[in-house]
Amino acid sequence: MASPADIERVTELLGRSPQGDFEVVVRSTSGDPIVVQNAPLLFDGTPMPTLFWLVGKKEYVAVARLESTGGVDQSEADIPEEEIAAAHQRYKALRDSLLPPQHTGPAPSGGVAGTRRGVKCLHAHYAWFLAGGDDPVGRWVKEHL
Repeated sequence: MASPADIERVTELLGRSPQGDFEVVVRSTSGDPIVVQNAPLLFDGTPMPTLFWLVGKKEYVAVARLESTGGVDQSEADIPEEEIAAAHQRYKALRDSLLPPQHTGPAPSGGVAGTRRGVKCLHAHYAWFLAGGDDPVGRWVKEHL
């Protein structure tokens, strides 16, 4: 899991304390966190649908600019719906595999960023892609940044 230094830096990047366990899975060349992988449950047991979170400031701003110019709609127009749906299923399966075996309470639902279809958040797709995920939307983001 995250080191005390990672917790401190991610807190700075988010502007608040993380509400669950996480691990830094992508770093800049200087070692700064870019992507974190969240536990599927927060400290209080609340389901966390977003497994991969884009925390790097430069990357976050670049994706926000892409979103603000219609990137969500354009990515949905450019990528076949069945490819996006398959990505959601892969993401859900990965996240669900990380739930504690004894867990019987509420679980995260949906795929990337908690959605079941389409594109909700380019940041979440790009974070998963940067972490090595097979995400056609994340690939699209990379090509358009």
